Formats: sequence, structure tokens, C-alpha cells
Amino acid sequence: MSHAMTAEDLLNELKSMPFVERGRFFSILGQHFFQDDNLTHEQVFGHLIDDEFSSKEAAEYLEVSMATFRRYVQRGKLKPSRVVGRSQMFATQSLKEFKRALCEVRS
Repeated sequence: MSHAMTAEDLLNELKSMPFVERGRFFSILGQHFFQDDNLTHEQVFGHLIDDEFSSKEAAEYLEVSMATFRRYVQRGKLKPSRVVGRSQMFATQSLKEFKRALCEVRS
């Protein structure tokens, strides 16, 4: 008996994928299913605006090593939005702004 995957199941699977693989997935998805749609970034990813990333996810998003990510946090360049036990969570919006700043410095 086959089991249909729910939207929540798919979202959880996507969250567990490495950053690069998630990028590949969305690229393939865009190539095959949204060719004729004129969707904005907000329409596609707007639901993630209030989401939080773990340290590992944040480092993957920023495309830096964990050591570099930890240095950013230690030097106060990045601040966790909240701490859960020993885990630090980082707001999507602040990571997006920081990544934009990193890209400007690199160019």
C-alpha cells in the first residue's frame, strides 16, 4: 500500500536536506513547473519570513564553514534571535540581510 506524502512531510524532508541539495531541488522545480508563471520571490518564499534557522542551517545558508559562522557570532556580527537550551536560533530576515552584506563585500 502506497502512502501519499503530505505537504508537512515534504517540508520536513526539505528542511533535512543539505543547503546545496535544497537549492538544486528548487532549481529543478522552477525549471519544470513554474516556467510560465511570473512569481515573485515573496510569493515563493514569503512563508519563511518569520522562520528561524539552527546554527548549522544558518552556516549552510550563508555558505560558510561552521568555524567561520561561530566567529561571526562570537564577534557580534550575528546575534541569535533566541536560545533554546544550548541551541541558538537565527532569524531568517537577519541572515538574509547579513548575506546581502557579505555579497557586497565580496564583489
